[in-house]
Amino acid sequence: MANAPYVSGTLVNLRPLDAADAPVLVRFLNDPAVHGTLLLWRPVTEERERDFLSRMAASENDVVLGIERRTDGVLLGVTGLHGIDWRDRHAQFGIFVGDPAEWGKGYGGEATVLVSRIAFERLDLHRLWLHVYATNGKAARAYERAGYVREG
Repeated sequence: MANAPYVSGTLVNLRPLDAADAPVLVRFLNDPAVHGTLLLWRPVTEERERDFLSRMAASENDVVLGIERRTDGVLLGVTGLHGIDWRDRHAQFGIFVGDPAEWGKGYGGEATVLVSRIAFERLDLHRLWLHVYATNGKAARAYERAGYVREG
């Protein structure tokens, strides 16, 4: 049974992740098309992914949410805020849509906007930042449409 949505948009729900999501996430993360867009350097195992999900669920400085399609509840990817600095009010934003067949359909863009709203409106953060490879122009343009500004 999927977790109840934490926040909903038009296309996606953002919901808590749990250990039952690990097999799907491992398949996504080990796909070369996805892996090549992330700051990963080695393959992901189910054990490591379950450990990651457990650490994120217990973390006071990370908010990690599954992206699921509203129409059918299918898990599409993950998004969240990492290393939240509560004193200086900033965090690193992260996101991936795990099935390349679902890229370009607006799911990641909407999830980006929803997480940004959580950061600024619910958590009272002042700044979000992220890494994006120069070769990932589509993602860079999506972030800019969501209000992110290119630095460096």
